[in-house]
Amino acid sequence: MVFGCAALVGGLCGAGAWYYFAHKNDLPPNIAVSNGRLEMTRLDIAVKYPGRITDITFHEGDHVQAGQPLAYEDNAEITAQLAGARANFLQAQETVSRAKAEQAAAQAAATLASQELRHARQMAAQHLVSDMEVQERQTAYTTRTLSAQAAEHAAASAQAATTAAASQIDRLQTVLNDMTVKAPVSGQIEYKVAERGAVLAGGGRVASLLDPSDTYLTVFFPSETAGKLHVGDEARIQLDALGTSLLPARISFVSPEAQFTPKYVETATEREKLVYRIKLQIMPDTVAKLGGALKAGMTGEGYVRTSPSAQWPAPKQQEQD
Repeated sequence: MVFGCAALVGGLCGAGAWYYFAHKNDLPPNIAVSNGRLEMTRLDIAVKYPGRITDITFHEGDHVQAGQPLAYEDNAEITAQLAGARANFLQAQETVSRAKAEQAAAQAAATLASQELRHARQMAAQHLVSDMEVQERQTAYTTRTLSAQAAEHAAASAQAATTAAASQIDRLQTVLNDMTVKAPVSGQIEYKVAERGAVLAGGGRVASLLDPSDTYLTVFFPSETAGKLHVGDEARIQLDALGTSLLPARISFVSPEAQFTPKYVETATEREKLVYRIKLQIMPDTVAKLGGALKAGMTGEGYVRTSPSAQWPAPKQQEQD
């Protein structure tokens, strides 16, 4: 795959450079043109968890919307785990209720023991009760205070168990949701990679999706032109399939590295020139207005200007058969 892409880029580079040199004298001042091929960002749609595909809802070439379900994994096991987690959560809530009731009772007993101890000490100061009575009240207070503390810890543990059970439900629900594979963006299905019944590992691909919001024409220009171009500069694109329309675009990428023009150009002098890869991105609102008319692989011409005051050329008339 890597070698195939390299050959394609090399071929486009040679063709683009030949086109530039062949047509540079036919353009208005400070305007340059190169031919290229329309590209769209390709997204791999994959499962997050290993499993068996139970259903696929799309076909190659379908237009899909962001968030639209594309495929479903077998979720029977996760569904059962989720049901168990919900049962554990209900049980944990009941435990919390009991623990809080026991805590309240133990705290009330400790408060009563504290009052009885204080009263016994007051009575002992007036020699109305013995020291033995005070000691018994002290022991009762200590015991009930420890019981109240233990009940408080038990209630806290029960609450923590409830929180953990809720977190388990959230985790399993997230896994269950992720087992429905959805389109991350609106676009067009390029290839279906998996079929119903396929067992995929985590990260296994289901489809490739073309994102039309990131549509661009890759062109090549020599250093004398590329050196005057900047990311964000205006550009124009004329696609062969759309007739004479000039589409507004902007330069989204200027390669920092040059390469020698391949042998596809016509003369040795031309082969000595360096070329730079440039991306001309069509504005998203323009893509939306065209309503799916743009297709990856369309051929066309990209125009750039080396001076902000340069006038764009008139659209080239398409040859008639």
